[in-house]
Amino acid sequence: MNGTGPRIAIVHERFTEFGGSELVVAEFMKTWPDAKVFAPITEPQCRQQVMQAAGRTDGASHGSISGTWLDGAYAFTGRRSHAPLLPLVPGTLRKLSLGDDVDAVLISHHSFATSAAFATEAPIVAYVHSPARWAWDRTFRDHEIASRSGRMALSALGKLARRGELRAAPRLSHVIANSHAVADRIRDWWGLPSTVISPPVRIDRFSPDRSIPREDFYLCAGRLVPYKRADLAIRAAQRANCRLVVLGDGRFRDRLEAIAGPETTFLGAASDEVLLDTYRRCRALLMPGLEDFGIVPVEAMACGTPVLALGEGGALDTVTPGVTGEHVQAGPDDVVVEQLAALMRDFNPADYDTDAIRARACEFSPEAFRTRIADTVLAAARA
Repeated sequence: MNGTGPRIAIVHERFTEFGGSELVVAEFMKTWPDAKVFAPITEPQCRQQVMQAAGRTDGASHGSISGTWLDGAYAFTGRRSHAPLLPLVPGTLRKLSLGDDVDAVLISHHSFATSAAFATEAPIVAYVHSPARWAWDRTFRDHEIASRSGRMALSALGKLARRGELRAAPRLSHVIANSHAVADRIRDWWGLPSTVISPPVRIDRFSPDRSIPREDFYLCAGRLVPYKRADLAIRAAQRANCRLVVLGDGRFRDRLEAIAGPETTFLGAASDEVLLDTYRRCRALLMPGLEDFGIVPVEAMACGTPVLALGEGGALDTVTPGVTGEHVQAGPDDVVVEQLAALMRDFNPADYDTDAIRARACEFSPEAFRTRIADTVLAAARA
């Protein structure tokens, strides 16, 4: 360890789209400005977004993002899909050249990244967004893929992911879960204890504005992929006869538009400015899917907006019933839809204190995250 602190290498799953896990890596990079970052597959635009979020430039002589030979294969395919390359990721990560002078390696994991534990003798800290949920949970996997052939392919890939996670688990010096629900999965699937450190949320970009009145619509925001369960929000809006605005885009959008009625409006992907304005104006945010953590609801809460969420997963860590929103009990789809619709019919955002909602969101600030991560990694490097 040098005089200015531990020398850290950071390994991320992949840089192909910018989302919550990429924001986590950006905060890692802020915490250790000289750390090199490795990922098996990178998309130039995503890489640039991460560098900007971390306050770096591509021209920096330190703290760069390094890809692998899979980048060339990805480019050769026209960067249409990284999925065919995923079976090659574990072997590539096991052979990473992380350097002999690192004091600890910090891994950002949600499918294969812990395979990098075999590339070094340095202590390993794994920040786990979740064990590969699609690999361990057949119901989740079946929701993701409609075709039989697709489910078979994902099942085979799932076996690879499970085997890789279990093989790497004994090499991890410390495991961090991003929520208590993920900590339970790590315990049940990997047989390991973990520390819960919630991911950072860009609280400074989202704030209340009491001069803007609440309007008569609900909001569903985020990537339009199956596990987010925007379909349940759409069905609940139909049943409650309430207006719903859907912000976001993704491969599930066509199917969602096919089941939506006239009360639902799709606005597509939105800038932070549009998202901020919509958070401030909606009656409440709907989160009907099981999230590992869920950054979108905390962003909404930072605006003083209450959240109606499924009472499972990350929502148990963020949404406090009667204070920052309400939970609906998990169950069959029809039961969840009926509960959500009943809440929507009579919901009054004025019953919730804006300052209390905002204060809860501020507990998930990037500054708090960086402090806890730095302490954990320093302890591992000194062990």
